[in-house]
Amino acid sequence: MTKFDKNWVAAEEAKRQWMAENGLYREEYEHASCGVGLVVSIDGKPSRKVVENGIAALKAVWHRGAVDADGKTGDGAGIHVQIPVPFFYDQVRRTGHEPRKGELIAVGQVFLPRTDFGAQETCRTIVESEILRMGYFIYGWRHVPVEVDCLGDKANATRPEIEQILISNSKGVDEETFERELYVIRRRIEKAAASAGINGLYLASLSCRSIIYKGMMLAEQVAVFYPDLMDERFESAFALYHQRYSTNTFPQWWLAQPFRMLAHNGEINTLKGNVNWMKSHEIRMASSAFGDMAEDIKPIIPGGSSDSAALDAVFEVLVRAGRNAPMAKTMLVPESWSKQAKDLPQAWRDMYSYCNSVMEPWDGPAALAMTDGRWVCAGLDRNGLRPLRYVITGDGLLIAGSEVGMVPTDEAIVREKGALGPGQLLAVDMAEGTLYHDTEIKDKLAAAQPFGEWVGKIKDLDEALAQVTEKQLFSGEELRKRQIAAGYSIEEIEQILAPMAEDGKETLA
Repeated sequence: MTKFDKNWVAAEEAKRQWMAENGLYREEYEHASCGVGLVVSIDGKPSRKVVENGIAALKAVWHRGAVDADGKTGDGAGIHVQIPVPFFYDQVRRTGHEPRKGELIAVGQVFLPRTDFGAQETCRTIVESEILRMGYFIYGWRHVPVEVDCLGDKANATRPEIEQILISNSKGVDEETFERELYVIRRRIEKAAASAGINGLYLASLSCRSIIYKGMMLAEQVAVFYPDLMDERFESAFALYHQRYSTNTFPQWWLAQPFRMLAHNGEINTLKGNVNWMKSHEIRMASSAFGDMAEDIKPIIPGGSSDSAALDAVFEVLVRAGRNAPMAKTMLVPESWSKQAKDLPQAWRDMYSYCNSVMEPWDGPAALAMTDGRWVCAGLDRNGLRPLRYVITGDGLLIAGSEVGMVPTDEAIVREKGALGPGQLLAVDMAEGTLYHDTEIKDKLAAAQPFGEWVGKIKDLDEALAQVTEKQLFSGEELRKRQIAAGYSIEEIEQILAPMAEDGKETLA
């Protein structure tokens, strides 16, 4: 077994730093190409079968992940499931407490610095103090059992200490409030750790609905490394899974997916603009959901986030502010549309016009598996350049992912199979036990709010500016001299600037 080697870790970090300073590598431009998918019970009832199918599907996309020269270290893999309440009630009892019947409990999956015991204690103190500050009771900590023998040398050399913190809903708030306050707690913890100069603290999940098991490993190692996943009491109504293939990134434990709400195959090619727009939105961001805690969650996108992590951070804040997962996806990653698209229903165009007025699209290629704990969704961005295929079975399962046949299924019980197209979405409301196809979920979302009334109040600046006479600063020979001095060419003027000025479109020249 390979022991933790701080010299090896320091050497890897030194390489990363050198490349950032002297090469083309930039941490903020990290993205990956991966295997992604989900298994969900449409009726919302937890079962062992869903977890086992999720593990099997994850193993089936092993070829979409990279393998190190040691043959055992991967770029990252993980699975996101519901909290199995009976299992964690038993863990609470082991702390010496007895959970109340039907009590909501939250579980935090925490990565800690492995060999720096002083930093570990500092991290635990930060985590506990923020939970207590919000008014919740802590049952205790649990060491997560792991089987390190399955890991490769590099994965084990950088492995964090993995623990879980068990939290009681001692305030008796509803589930949505509990989730929102847990989100604020996590953001406070992250900011406090950054202020203390601690780099090794990472919360993979902190929720009363779901939990994430992930790490820098191969797909087939996840259930071996985490024996919890093999416990018969470990049941769930959904399983999101992800196998990472880093295209221009360094593998790290915390960058393994799924993230807190989504798993992503592809890349966000508009990332820089999206991050900058979010910074500008933060200045005027207002939310009745967060109230005076709004400042605690800023910046929305933590520094050093990959493109997938940044998308997940914005997706999460939209959900915590009161939107469901399908609406958050529609706002962030809409289908291709225009105000003149007569083949789209007017209600859809009104909804997209509203979304466009409050959030800039995050363009992929992107295949996404998402959940907010109630809704489970699979969708593509408007480019549609990543595969996302699905099967609906007669026993009430939706299986969607990057490949066909990820979960062996008897063809006799297959009700429907297909592939999602650009901008399309499948969504399951586990509370209602309903599956919505693309047109059904978009009809539902478009009818949820008076989008037509809202967008009707938007003022068209082009019409207003058209009535204003603008003074021409330069013309004739003076204009030509200035264009030459600025390095303009005839090609740029005719093929780039002219179309932008005349049609208001970005050019492709």
